[in-house]
This record gives sequence, structure tokens and C-alpha cells, in this order.
Amino acid sequence: MNENFTASDFAAFCAAHRPSYQQDYYAMYSSWWDGITTDPGLMVIPIDDHMVHRGDGLFETFKCVGGCAYNLSAHWERLERGADRIQLPLPWDRAGRNRILAAVLRAGRHRDALIRVFVSRGPGGHSANPLECPEPLLAVLAIRLGLPFMVAHPGGARVGLSDIPVKLDFFARVKSVNYLPNALMRRQAVERGLDFVLSLDPDGCVAELPTENFGIVTPDRRLLIPLPDHILAGTTMHRAALLARTFLVPEGILSGVEEAPIPLDLARRAPEMFVFGTTPDVTAVTEFDGRPVGDGRPGPVFDALSRVFAADLRHPAMLTRLWP
Repeated sequence: MNENFTASDFAAFCAAHRPSYQQDYYAMYSSWWDGITTDPGLMVIPIDDHMVHRGDGLFETFKCVGGCAYNLSAHWERLERGADRIQLPLPWDRAGRNRILAAVLRAGRHRDALIRVFVSRGPGGHSANPLECPEPLLAVLAIRLGLPFMVAHPGGARVGLSDIPVKLDFFARVKSVNYLPNALMRRQAVERGLDFVLSLDPDGCVAELPTENFGIVTPDRRLLIPLPDHILAGTTMHRAALLARTFLVPEGILSGVEEAPIPLDLARRAPEMFVFGTTPDVTAVTEFDGRPVGDGRPGPVFDALSRVFAADLRHPAMLTRLWP
């Protein structure tokens, strides 16, 4: 044990300690030092930041493909709503944030990347009092973008039920960094050999997955997504619902698209189910709670919805160019 660990010791540690997972970390900006680093060892947050010891912070995750961020305005809107709800000031406007995103993406030298934005109450002490923090902190990371789920697993996803209590009301609708229930759900999925587990709300209706949203097709061909009471409003879920309403209903593939309670017994009778998320995109569920969904293969609604969503990922109106 080094009882007098210094900044130079830390620099030496970073140079020598290069775990393999760090190759997926491209670049990070921190307002703490107002600069960008490509050294994963320096991609750190102060221990006295209230995001670290109180979970007092927000985050957003979105994808960049070919130097363009997809559906960025929806992510900024959700971040701003969350900041307003928890009274967290955002001294960086959208234009300023976009300039930082662009600089981080270029520094990371990968046009395809997953961008993670954190806004915290900031450093300032170790009590629960948020007013002890002089100013908020902004951190922006560019990391490796994984393959969409259906590209890596074309047979579809296996989903089970989770017994982890769902977040309720206010806390369900704020994308805070306090993700302990979500992490425990993800662990359940891994330990049970599943791709995802699904939580239920206090009324026994479908809620959400660890970091994704859920939806079903009813026997009368309606796409249902849960009411917003006990879930985070997913940008991918809402975009997919809009695309389904715009394209699939007029084509007769769906009879409607609704936000509604989804009781577990209705979900079990669904001919198709979906997972929605920034990383997995639109994913077909082919096994639910140990039983096949439909005939156990991705269905016709998935085929149509994934087609229009893939086109939307390339639509100029949905892209914010960060790297010319």
C-alpha cells in the first residue's frame, strides 16, 4: 500500500494499468477541467460529486452513426424535463452541448459511437444537501457502439419476469443515475440465461426492462405500449410508435397504436412482442416467460416496423451532423 499516493503516482498507474475493456472508451469531456481526454484512466468523476454518493444526477445515451446523432432533440428534451423536475440547473444550452458532442466524437476518432451525457449536481461535499454544490458538472463520453440486438441475434430475444420492485411515479419518469433496480434486473437476466427481464407495476401490468421499453401486438392487431406512470419515456419506443401509427396503420398491418395498461395475461396472449431501446433498436421477442411468442419467430409486424425504423435511422430530418 502506497500511503502517500500522488498525482504522479496516479499518472504512472494509468500508464501501466490498461484493462482490455478500456479499448471501448474513445474520449471524454469534463466541465470539471473543461477539456477532453482520450486516456481512459482519466475518465473519472470526483468522489464528492453528488452524482457519485447520492445518485443526484441525470444521463442520456444516444447513438452516432457516420458522424450523425440520431433523434438528438428527443434526448435533449428528456434531459431538460428531468433537470427541471429535480431543480438541476443546465448552464449549457443545446448549441453549446452540441459543440462539445462534436469535439468529443472527433477526439475519439470513431464516427460510429455511443454517446453518454451526464449532468450532475457537481462536487461540493458528502452530505445529502444539494445546495452545498457550487455548480453542476457535465461529462460527455464517446464509447463503442454495439450491434443492434437483431443483427447479433436474428432469432429474437428471450424475456422473463423480474421480481425487482418497479420504480414509481416521479422516480420512474426521471432518467437519473440512480439505477440500482435496473442493475439488479440486468443481473437477473444474465444469471437466468435470458436476454432481458421485465418488471411489472403494482397492478400487475407490464412496466419496463432493465434499460429498455416493452410493447405488444394484441390479437386484434393493436400495438400497445405501457402508460407512462411507472416507466421512463423511451425515445426509441415513442419514435417507433409514431412510425407505426404513420406507416403500419394505413397499410393495414396494424389496426391502431395506443398507450394503455398491459395486464400480464394480455401480454401472454400477444402474437408479437417488442423490446425498444437506443442500443437494441426494435427487437422481436420470441420467448416470453418460458413460452414461445407466436410461432417462436419474429413476426410480420416486427418485419414491417424494423424496416421503417431502419429507414428512419438514415432520414436526414432525424440526424444531427456532428462530424462533417
